[in-house]
Amino acid sequence: MRTFQTILFSLFVFVPTICSAEQNTTATSLQLTLPEKFYAVPGVEMSIYFDNVVLTKTPEIYGFHVKCDIGAAQTRRWTITPTAEDVGEHELSIHVSGPDGEQVASAATRLRVIPADAGAGRELRLLIVGDSLTHATVYANELARLLSLPANPRWTMLGTHQPKQAAEGVAHEGYGGWTWKRFASQYEPHPDGTYRKRSSPFVYLADDGKPQIDVKRYLAKECGGQLPDSVIFMLGINDCFGAPPDDPEAIDVRIDAMFKQTDVVLEAFREAAPEAEFGLCLTTPPNSREAAFQANYKGRFHRWGWKRIQHRLVQRQLERFAGNDPAMIIVPTQLNLDPIDGYPVNNGVHPNASGYQQIGATIYACLKARLFEASR
Repeated sequence: MRTFQTILFSLFVFVPTICSAEQNTTATSLQLTLPEKFYAVPGVEMSIYFDNVVLTKTPEIYGFHVKCDIGAAQTRRWTITPTAEDVGEHELSIHVSGPDGEQVASAATRLRVIPADAGAGRELRLLIVGDSLTHATVYANELARLLSLPANPRWTMLGTHQPKQAAEGVAHEGYGGWTWKRFASQYEPHPDGTYRKRSSPFVYLADDGKPQIDVKRYLAKECGGQLPDSVIFMLGINDCFGAPPDDPEAIDVRIDAMFKQTDVVLEAFREAAPEAEFGLCLTTPPNSREAAFQANYKGRFHRWGWKRIQHRLVQRQLERFAGNDPAMIIVPTQLNLDPIDGYPVNNGVHPNASGYQQIGATIYACLKARLFEASR
C-alpha cells in the first residue's frame, strides 16, 4: 500500500492574454468548478489544467494549491499517470489564493483510478454522437487505440460516418456545426451527399409524412439491429457559442433551449436502447490565445466571451445531469485538455492532435469505470 503523501504547491500560471488584470476578485467571480469525481486508468496520463476550472482572464495572478495523496505538480496543472498501486479512490482538493496570498476559492473532487483490466473479454458496442470535434475523428481514433490495448473489451463502434481519416473500425455520428437540435429534428428532403445538407441520422418521415426522431429505426436500419452498450455525446459548442457573453440571463436562456433538445435526444435513445449507458461530455474549454479567436472570427467572437459561456455551460451541465440518472456518467473532458499545448495557434475551439488525444483518454477512463462497476 502506498503511504499517504500530501502534495501542496503554490504556483503562478502563465497563460498568454491581452486582457488587463481583474479587480476585486472574489470566490463568486472565480467560480472554481469541479465535477464530483473523475477517472483515470493505470498507464494513461490524466490531468487537471487550472485555467479550465476557474473563470478569469488572468489565471497567472493566482496561486493554485492542490492536496492529494498521489499525483505531481507542474506549472499549469496537477497531473498523474497512475500505476496499479494507485487503483482506488483518492480525495483531491484545490485551493486558490489571490495576489495577497489570501484564499479566495476552494473545491474538492474524487479521483477514481480504475483497474487496467476492467471489462477485459467483454463485448462493447459504442456509439459516439457529436459536432466538429467528433467529425475530426482524432479522439475517436485515440479511443479505439486505447480500447485495443491488452485487457480490454472487444469493441465495435456503431455509426454511419467514417471519414477518410478514421482508423480501422472507427465510425461515429459526428458532423461539423451540428447541435442537439439538429440531431433531434433535422430533416432534409433533398440531401446533397455532404454532412452540411443532410438529415439527422436519427430522423425519418413518420407514417403521417412528418419528420420525427426514431432511434429504433436508426439502430435497425444503420446498425444491423445492434443496440449500443454505451453512447457518448459531445455537443454544446454550436448550441451556445453565439449567446451574448455580457448577459448572464441570456446565456442561461440559450442553455435552457439546448437542454430541451438534449432531453428529446436522450429520451429517444432511452426508449430505443433501454440498457445502454450514456456518457455526457462536459463542453471543452477554449484555446488560451485570443489570437486564435482573431484568426477564426476576425473580431466577431472573442476568447473571453466564449470562456464565460463555456464555463457557465459546464456548471449547468453538472447541475442538471450529475447524479440524476444512474445510466449516465459525466465525462469531464474540460479538465484534461491543455488550453495551450493542446491547441494550434490559429483555432479557438478545435484542439490539435495532442488535445484530441487528451479527450480520448478522458472518455476511455470513463468507459473503463463503467465496465468496472458493471463487473462488481
